[in-house]
Amino acid sequence: MLCFPNAKINLGLNIIKKRPDGFHNIETVFYPIPLCDALEIAESDSSEQYEFTSSGIPIDIDPSDNIVIKAFDLIASKFEIPPTAIHLHKNIPFGAGLGGGSADAAYMIKMLNDFYKLGMNFQQMEEYAIQIGSDCPVFIQNQPVFAEGKGELFSSIELNLSGYHIVLIKPEIHISTPEAYSGTSPKKPNKSVKELISLPLKEWKENIYNDFEDSIFSNHPELATLKEELYDSGAIYAAMSGSGSSMFGIFEKDPAIKESWKRHFIWSSKL
Repeated sequence: MLCFPNAKINLGLNIIKKRPDGFHNIETVFYPIPLCDALEIAESDSSEQYEFTSSGIPIDIDPSDNIVIKAFDLIASKFEIPPTAIHLHKNIPFGAGLGGGSADAAYMIKMLNDFYKLGMNFQQMEEYAIQIGSDCPVFIQNQPVFAEGKGELFSSIELNLSGYHIVLIKPEIHISTPEAYSGTSPKKPNKSVKELISLPLKEWKENIYNDFEDSIFSNHPELATLKEELYDSGAIYAAMSGSGSSMFGIFEKDPAIKESWKRHFIWSSKL
């Protein structure tokens, strides 16, 4: 069985407050985009529980530490899963704020459920996905949602960007979670992203923000430059996704790709 785990972007991100457990409460809108990895499973004759191979962007960690295998191990601990061959072709860049690893894990849960006829419903799969990571559950139903808490509490929204074009640029910049949060000042906004997302898209630029941008842009001014360039190229809305370091712009028409962007990972598509 073959599937194509897709990335997401964040449309707005407010850091509301620090929690007693050390995490932060946030609010954001997760929107799926058609930038995909490929994940395949098949029954295996191996004496091992799983065989894991990968291609595409190199994965330089032990397979047992890979989030896909963590998802496999979790389901295998709850259900009778026969030896399985797993192949992941990695296309979504790491450390990009795009949820690529979380998508891979969520799709592993969904594939195991379908391939081995485990009978789980969406709620059950989401309960397993949250044990893997805060944003894993969003990829189970894979719809635009307003997210609260640590990013795992969802409510549905009406949002359809079909017909618009997206350009996504990921420089070789790594932003750790401590760095991302170190310069932020949690606060409750006057208006929630859930309310603002219903504004016309042309009004998002002045109303919908990613709280990580202020501190991260001061440390990595190249990201601020990319955002400006996206607007200069005609983007209706441009922002950083999550805690970075991907920058994206949403356009009415397929834009010309600047030559300077091509030194980075770059991807464009119709939504």
